Amino acid sequence: MQFFAALLFHYILLHEKYISAILPFLFVFIFNAKAQTGISVSPPRLYFESGTGISNTEKITVTNVSAKNSLDLAVSLGDWEYDLKGENQMHPANSLPTSCAGWITIKKEDTYFSLAPGERRDIEMTITSPTLPKENLSAHTALLYVSQMNPVDDIDNKGANIKVSIRSGIKIFHKKPEAKKKKIEITDLKFDAAKKTLTLNFENQAEIWVDGKVTTDILNTGNGKKITLDPVIFYTMPGNKREMEISLPTPLEKGKYTASVLIDYGDAENLEMGELNFSYE
Repeated sequence: MQFFAALLFHYILLHEKYISAILPFLFVFIFNAKAQTGISVSPPRLYFESGTGISNTEKITVTNVSAKNSLDLAVSLGDWEYDLKGENQMHPANSLPTSCAGWITIKKEDTYFSLAPGERRDIEMTITSPTLPKENLSAHTALLYVSQMNPVDDIDNKGANIKVSIRSGIKIFHKKPEAKKKKIEITDLKFDAAKKTLTLNFENQAEIWVDGKVTTDILNTGNGKKITLDPVIFYTMPGNKREMEISLPTPLEKGKYTASVLIDYGDAENLEMGELNFSYE
């Protein structure tokens, strides 16, 4: 039975731990292998650093990777933030205290345009830090959307006809030049016997964004065996509180353990470490 889905939007704003595995110069979404309808927007993130009243311009490249469909594309702005688990939460432009969406300008001819299959276009984005900021925050963010305005016919995995429309996003970061110090602090580390996990709580106490990885060692104090778990990538903004569940290896033999958690955020002099003794029955 033929049907048409409402506009189907896909955000290329994956959880950051997956973004880290993607080459920075290639950020492509393909809806399905059969139709190859999609857009590539690169880079996935833009970083700006400037004082009050100073303008900076960066270039974004948008490519129509569709095999046969021309795309009508519109550029717009929004806001975003991380939740307690580190997932992206989207908001309207200028709705968050940390927003710099209102500082961004894009040429009128770059806000709506068309791309033939395989065609690409460079878009210049300028950000100007206000001379009279309303608050004293050192870091701000925004989100730039590239949205397809002409839904195209496609077929889903069950063979039904649908309409497909794609939206991709680029994260925008801005900070003041004097804001440099990074600081992460562990606030809690607990063992959850029911879930067989460690729960790590930490906080970004810096004025800027702090990214890094969490490495965990599990030592069996009875026999001296040590297990090193795969590192977990994290991303935070100033003031963010994070709760991270770290799964224990399975199977894990019964005994007494010491868990050592190390947070590495790129500053060799300021590694954050926590330890926890627990029994696994």
